[in-house]
Amino acid sequence: MDLDFTDAELHRYSRHILLQDVGAVGQARLRAARVLVVGAGGLGAPLALYLAAAGVGTIGLVDHDALELSNLQRQVIHATSRIGRNKADSAAETLAALNPEIRVEVHATRLDAATAQDLIPRYDIVCDGTDNFATRFLLGDACHLLGRTLVSAAVLRFEGQLSTFKSHAGPPHPCHRCLHPEIPPDGLVPSCSEAGVLGAVTGVMGTLQATEVLKEILGIGEGMSGRLLLWDALDTRFRTVKLRRDPGCALCGEGATIRDLSAHRPAVLACTA
Repeated sequence: MDLDFTDAELHRYSRHILLQDVGAVGQARLRAARVLVVGAGGLGAPLALYLAAAGVGTIGLVDHDALELSNLQRQVIHATSRIGRNKADSAAETLAALNPEIRVEVHATRLDAATAQDLIPRYDIVCDGTDNFATRFLLGDACHLLGRTLVSAAVLRFEGQLSTFKSHAGPPHPCHRCLHPEIPPDGLVPSCSEAGVLGAVTGVMGTLQATEVLKEILGIGEGMSGRLLLWDALDTRFRTVKLRRDPGCALCGEGATIRDLSAHRPAVLACTA
């Protein structure tokens, strides 16, 4: 591992290097890591900002959407002057200004099965920052089948949830389908554009998501695999529930029937919170 840091890097990351659980070796691991962030919106904004500030060496951004005025209530990585621009491109501009020592790879494209199969193996960890069930299921299935850890967060109104899925590592780790076996019927669970969301809630959950990504890279603390964090902002209440691997799961169970990504439609939208 390359422990050769410039004076600027030592200064920039000094508060990390002071931490016994990080140090120079941990900072080198962050610099060598490659993280894919799917969705440069409400969750992806704080997530990508903190990954960049932490010195994660390569950050991939996937989003095909154009920035709208209504996004700016929560998607703090963007600016009013960039309305109409691609979100991944706008986010990359902000990250480059924050930390020019990292590499940002822009994927201004829709995420479908073929794109997921191409992009995911290029990165070490994948982050789900979408609010589209079809895309969430695609990411969960793809990460299991392609052997990548998925750190996932979700928000709606005044609530958030967070978990890490690394079922590719085998039992006892559950996959996302152990929590949600099938995509909910249309209209059962509204999106943020339909039901609304308090902007700061996406900031909290995206920052928690970034923390879990950094822990996974550094190999420190207790990860969120096998646990689901639930946050109610109105009551200021956090609680954690256990997630168990389902032996009958279609994706990671003993008789798994999902063995490739062919079941996913080719035009899945990467909608962002």
